[in-house]
Amino acid sequence: MAFHDHFSAVAAAYARARPTYPQALFAWLAGIAPSTTQAWDAGCGSGQASRGLAAHFRQVYATDPSAGQVAQASAPANVTFAVEPGERCGLPDASIDAACVAQALHWFDRDAYYAECDRVLKPRGVLVAWGYQDIEVPDALRDAVAAFAADIRPYWPAERALVDAAYAGFAWPFPAIEAPAMAIEADWPLPRLLAYFSSYSATHRYREATGIDPVAQHAQAVATAWGNAAARRVRWPMFVHARRKP
Repeated sequence: MAFHDHFSAVAAAYARARPTYPQALFAWLAGIAPSTTQAWDAGCGSGQASRGLAAHFRQVYATDPSAGQVAQASAPANVTFAVEPGERCGLPDASIDAACVAQALHWFDRDAYYAECDRVLKPRGVLVAWGYQDIEVPDALRDAVAAFAADIRPYWPAERALVDAAYAGFAWPFPAIEAPAMAIEADWPLPRLLAYFSSYSATHRYREATGIDPVAQHAQAVATAWGNAAARRVRWPMFVHARRKP
């Protein structure tokens, strides 16, 4: 099955630099699942959500269509990784308690994925999809980061708009479950922030189109604005959608 492969070329940077989801998200998710026997993490990338799920579910089946991403994945022993699309996985029928998608549903054929969730979820199993939006940085960094963001903005794939809209208007299967408000917060050093910018699909597309690394182009301005701080607090607003299979 064909897929939008925006991350294989930046898989190593993605694995090093992407933020960690709050543990409160996974604790809540485990609490609404019918049991904590097994979860499926579709579009797992290099395992950011898989690791969080592994702390709350006995088994996690983590899939991604990108072999490059899965090659960079790491997680505890109770996580099994497979190179498979979200629209068609190797799980048996009615075998999982939770179907999870972290920052990836906008890449899927959603109708096909929903049908696969219906197949593999147990009765009363939950489908939970979440994502995070633009990074929020301290006031001192806003102008420098905004200049970088403006340069790469035309190079975002069209699906980026779905994240900006927090998946508003998606046609979801199953009845809704109220989800808590969430955000990611982290204290990052400057190299981690620049590495995160390098992991953007838009950064890769800009580099491919122009031959110029936009992160390197803006790094000095960001560093000057950063000052001498060892770390700075950054934040990402999150959105969470949850559904329960009857």
